[in-house]
Amino acid sequence: MILNKPFKDYLFVTIQILLFAAYFLTIPIATVEFPAWLRYSGLGLFGASSVFAVVALLQLSTNLSPFPSPKESGQLVTKGVFRISRHPIYTALIFMSIGFGVEQVSIFKIIIGLLLLTLFYFKSNYEESLLLKKFPEYKDYKNNTRRFI
Repeated sequence: MILNKPFKDYLFVTIQILLFAAYFLTIPIATVEFPAWLRYSGLGLFGASSVFAVVALLQLSTNLSPFPSPKESGQLVTKGVFRISRHPIYTALIFMSIGFGVEQVSIFKIIIGLLLLTLFYFKSNYEESLLLKKFPEYKDYKNNTRRFI
């Protein structure tokens, strides 16, 4: 049930939603020109990150939740893209936001991407403290797998 989550869960998800909403605003901070190759690289990063996110979502399956607290019936997933990153969805969202920001030549979107990186760093710290309590084997996984890429 959603209503019995700790306050921190709601706080992290609320900040995340606000950042996602802000990302879709068009706020020109500065006029910058990126070379075409950099814009195409940003688009490539966005595309590759999108595929990474879809694979992670499929592998996470019923364990998926926007909240950092693990589901009661959840299982620890360490295979597939979770061998590359402990938080592949966060990783993908960070790279997607920065990649699209570069493609759009939007300093504002790039800043939101960096704010997402900061948020996901703290959200993943909190999430991992809970995962360590629920899954004793998480300690070895954490020691052998990077948080993001």
